[in-house]
Amino acid sequence: MDSIEESLFKLDNIMIKYISALKVLETQLQIINDDFKYIKKYNPIEHIKARIKSADSIVKKLDKNNLDFTLENVEKYINDIVGVRIICGFESDVFDLIDIIRNSNIIHILKEKDYINNPKKSGYRSYHLVVEVPVELINEKVMVKAEIQIRTMAMDLWASLDHKLNYKNEYRTETISNRLRKISDELNRVDNEMLELLTLEEEQKLINGRDD
Repeated sequence: MDSIEESLFKLDNIMIKYISALKVLETQLQIINDDFKYIKKYNPIEHIKARIKSADSIVKKLDKNNLDFTLENVEKYINDIVGVRIICGFESDVFDLIDIIRNSNIIHILKEKDYINNPKKSGYRSYHLVVEVPVELINEKVMVKAEIQIRTMAMDLWASLDHKLNYKNEYRTETISNRLRKISDELNRVDNEMLELLTLEEEQKLINGRDD
């Protein structure tokens, strides 16, 4: 078995795969967004956040799952070294975007988790995809895994604030957890109401014979 130092050195040498995969993903998502914008007549993706997981975070995740830090375990068990978060305006945009990704010839979905229709007990809502994309290096062509999270602005607001509270997690009481779930439900109600307004506006455009 390699030492941690040897594994870290090898990890540095393969990071080009993950950096390249992120570039492939960002390019494809930008193309999808541009095409989506042309079809929908508005920008469905508010913004995209992307990151490469640090070596320290990779080691901690393996340790959390009782796995040794080896290159084999990194490539087999860590799906989110490349992470992309897509923030949409409306919930309908989230599912439209998922359907487009499902039909992509570049982005191949390996696993899906729907935390929008099936939110976590905490109140967390988002749609998670584990995907793989082709990366062509000088000497090889490889498929590289990545995680995509897609959510609305309201869902992202809740997740961001919950994350900030998490560093004091040892002080979280049942009362605090219940209030966080209620806030999640309220933001979900706002999401649904905004979607209803969007639908009403589109219906009004059809009545008036407009397509702008």
